[in-house]
Amino acid sequence: MKKGYKQTDIGVIPQDWDVKRLKDIAAFYSGGTPLTSIASYYGGDISWITSSDLNKQIINEVNGRITPLGLDNSSAKMVEKDTLLIAMYGATAGVTAITKIRAAINQAVLAVIPQSDETLFLYYVLSFFKNQIINTYTQGGQPNLSSEIIKSISIALPAAPSEQRAIAAALSDVDALLNSLDALIAKKRLIKQGAMQELLTGKKRLPGFSGEWEKCSLSALGTFSKGRGIKKDEVVTDGIPCIRYGEIYTLYNDYIRKFYSFISRDIAKQSQLIKKGNLLFTGSGETAEGIGKCVAFLGNEEAYAGGDVVIFTPVNQNSMYLGYLMNHSSIIAQKSRMAQGDAIVHISAQKLGQLQLHLPKENEQTAIAEILSDMDAEISALEQKREKTRQLKQGMMQELLTGRIRLVQP
Repeated sequence: MKKGYKQTDIGVIPQDWDVKRLKDIAAFYSGGTPLTSIASYYGGDISWITSSDLNKQIINEVNGRITPLGLDNSSAKMVEKDTLLIAMYGATAGVTAITKIRAAINQAVLAVIPQSDETLFLYYVLSFFKNQIINTYTQGGQPNLSSEIIKSISIALPAAPSEQRAIAAALSDVDALLNSLDALIAKKRLIKQGAMQELLTGKKRLPGFSGEWEKCSLSALGTFSKGRGIKKDEVVTDGIPCIRYGEIYTLYNDYIRKFYSFISRDIAKQSQLIKKGNLLFTGSGETAEGIGKCVAFLGNEEAYAGGDVVIFTPVNQNSMYLGYLMNHSSIIAQKSRMAQGDAIVHISAQKLGQLQLHLPKENEQTAIAEILSDMDAEISALEQKREKTRQLKQGMMQELLTGRIRLVQP
């Protein structure tokens, strides 16, 4: 064993660290819910935190509100600013957060009040070991913690408060970077959205372009075909790329940058080949507003489209531009009016062909598409930086919260 470390029930930790149960270093209490049948208990000026709010991690605002009457006539309890909170059961069980507002909590939220200034340190410890806690105390079904379970959790605790503060400060700095990246990505997306609104409608013209845009239907620009085959159990981890309609909803936006599914050569023989420049529409979905989501296939790879994918092959048009345009709010509104069905919504190639478009010449389409693509590339680079930062934080937590790396010398 490395010099200066010791073996404990929860693993190897520094010699000068202690193993403590949470009940030995903190006090706990949970809240409650006012009767929902009494309207006068709700809509007041008291912020009311439920377990789903803990997904924010740092709680600056919530939608829930109760009245003083609701607080007085229920087991809901107030927590002060900077209180550590833990979700007790359901989908959010084990999620931790720190509230930055004074608020009431419901029965699915446990407040943790450390005896000393350990709130931020405990927040990172419980966040990092969340999955281990859930796996230890859940026997099938939904996770279901209790205050007694939380109290019994043992953690490695630096004896020196200064080391706890140093660890929490280092991790907090990384969180601040992540928050700034999130804010910047959100800002860039709004800028792109504004650019799409202006450029795809002709409200703003790029330098060097003039003249009237052409009004036409989508069917006047090319031909339709249909994807086929590719069941879920036919997808493999390595093979020929394919696009399934569900992936268009969840994994793609505007155009295809990478592939997530693959099929064998035998399955490919039964499927529909797609070609560079094709537009792929979802032919079925859950909502009218989401039906007919479109992505453009711009690559030269051999790839195939599965069932419920409507394929459009444009002629003398910029496919990337059309990929953006087909997801513009004005086109989405048209598609939603064409949708058929209730539980499962459908849209046909015939209906898609009736979409009314207002188009510039192909060279202007290309210029607009390049601007929007550059914006996408900038957003993608920021997203990659954010993901790398998240991975860095995970590595830091692994090293700092187990004492493998010391920020304060013993």
